[in-house]
Amino acid sequence: MSNDPGEVIFELTRNGPYLKCSAIHVATGKEVSAMGPVHEPEGLKRVALAKLKRALAAG
Repeated sequence: MSNDPGEVIFELTRNGPYLKCSAIHVATGKEVSAMGPVHEPEGLKRVALAKLKRALAAG
């Protein structure tokens, strides 16, 4: 698999001081999520994307 997973949708949901970031792979519908501090949304997106890439590579 290439490093580019294709189209990915990110959903950010705040829960108090925490943020949940869900990353959904459009082609397969596979979804992963990551939790982190609310003031780090871009870092959280990077973590969720890395998790999604691992999930896609695992099948």
